[in-house]
Amino acid sequence: MKSTGFIWITVSLCAAVIGCSALPGDRPAAAKAGESFSPSVGQAGKDVVWVPTPDRLVEKMLDMAQVAPSDNLIDLGSGDGRTVIAAAKRGVKALGIEYNPDMVALSKRNAAKAGAAGKAQFVRADIFESDLSGASVITMFLLPELNLRLRPAILALKPGTRIVSNTFTMGEWEHDNSADLGCGTYCIAYLWIVPAKVEGQWRSEQGALSLRQNFQTISGTLGTAPISNGKLHGEQINFSADAAQYSGRVTGGSIEGTFKSATRSGAWKAER
Repeated sequence: MKSTGFIWITVSLCAAVIGCSALPGDRPAAAKAGESFSPSVGQAGKDVVWVPTPDRLVEKMLDMAQVAPSDNLIDLGSGDGRTVIAAAKRGVKALGIEYNPDMVALSKRNAAKAGAAGKAQFVRADIFESDLSGASVITMFLLPELNLRLRPAILALKPGTRIVSNTFTMGEWEHDNSADLGCGTYCIAYLWIVPAKVEGQWRSEQGALSLRQNFQTISGTLGTAPISNGKLHGEQINFSADAAQYSGRVTGGSIEGTFKSATRSGAWKAER
């Protein structure tokens, strides 16, 4: 799975049955002195057993997150390092967080062989005790219950941070996109965009804006008009009210954007 120090967190290699270093069970015995460590599929880890993510799905996960050289990616439970290395080959600064020291050493060797050591970094750490705040992208391949344990920390990340998971979801937090490559077991990618926090009372020229939020879905009222089709995509907000379409960007305690109806259009702003 990917490490924490970057805006991408890739857990795709290390979910339970998911292949990464941070997996359930005890850490495998260290490689004998002078012998190169070679991982085996299904070996026990800290939280899940190791099952590697297919290379095709790794690339698809990176595509879905639209990773770019400006991103910082963190792969949670980075296993043999393949997700971090694939991101590094795209010019992305990528960090893999792995609990098994043998896997960390293996990942570093793999990165050196791939010529990606400059962008790919690996640390031995517990994903639940790691700082993920620097990531713009997080990738992972973890069990559903582990995803749920991580969910509060993920939702606290900067709005717009992309989260990609191999096969396993985030409970009632609906994904924003998905892709099934049809390549067998553990071959579905799910994408979430961390939404801005907008629940509460706002002031605007159009009237009091009262918002209720359920992850990326919003409802409420603008003045006396009910809100419909309310959605958040990171910092972007869209909803309909009183026969008008509203869109804008959430920045801290303010929202600025435009509205449009059949008879009028213009700028609008709301503040807490």
